[in-house]
Amino acid sequence: MAKGPFKSLVVLGDSVVEGGGWLAQASERWADLLWHLLETAQESSIMYHNAGVGASVISPQSPGYAESTKPSASERLDSEVIAHRPDLVVIAYGLNDMRAGMAPEAFEVEIKAILTRLRDALDAAIVIVNVYHIASFRYYPPFDRGSVEATQQYNAMLRRLAESTDCIYADVWSAEGCKDHLVHQDTVHPNKLGNMLIANKVFEAIALAEPGIADRIRERNAQTEWTEYTRRMRES
Repeated sequence: MAKGPFKSLVVLGDSVVEGGGWLAQASERWADLLWHLLETAQESSIMYHNAGVGASVISPQSPGYAESTKPSASERLDSEVIAHRPDLVVIAYGLNDMRAGMAPEAFEVEIKAILTRLRDALDAAIVIVNVYHIASFRYYPPFDRGSVEATQQYNAMLRRLAESTDCIYADVWSAEGCKDHLVHQDTVHPNKLGNMLIANKVFEAIALAEPGIADRIRERNAQTEWTEYTRRMRES
């Protein structure tokens, strides 16, 4: 069943969702930009909760967990996502786990468990955002074990997972086009322009998958003179 217009959005992720000193202001975060795009499109307000935590990982099973910021995604799922009762959940994890050397198969087990918990608790559309492009994998141990090849393996796994679990898949890595000018000089976080592209790609994925966000637009358009004029033309 098509969902939308949406009433409550939660974006669960790591530092790229949370934002930080690589952006001039919090409003440049892609999650905030997505929120405003959705409100503009569906012509109604949405409650929004940013559930980003920098340097966090998917679960205690991640090899980067010991040195990560805690709690992990799985440990804070109830308080940071389910408690807000969203009807739209966006999950953006994988970058730190991949960079810590977590195998895609191991990550898949953990994110599947999160999806199961969400589906048991909520009637929500769920978006899976794939792993972002970064400019270098050399820095910030223990998150220095990734590669372009590992990114591609993660993203192939996430695409299959989204298809098999009826989730929306947002291919932000392709939207970024492996262009380093979209990444802050810290080599990891997308800059303002990168965040804009990410937000637009996630919005595009939702807009294509959930026609309900167009309900108010279509209702309004149904009452216009142009609609009546073109209807008469088609019927003549």
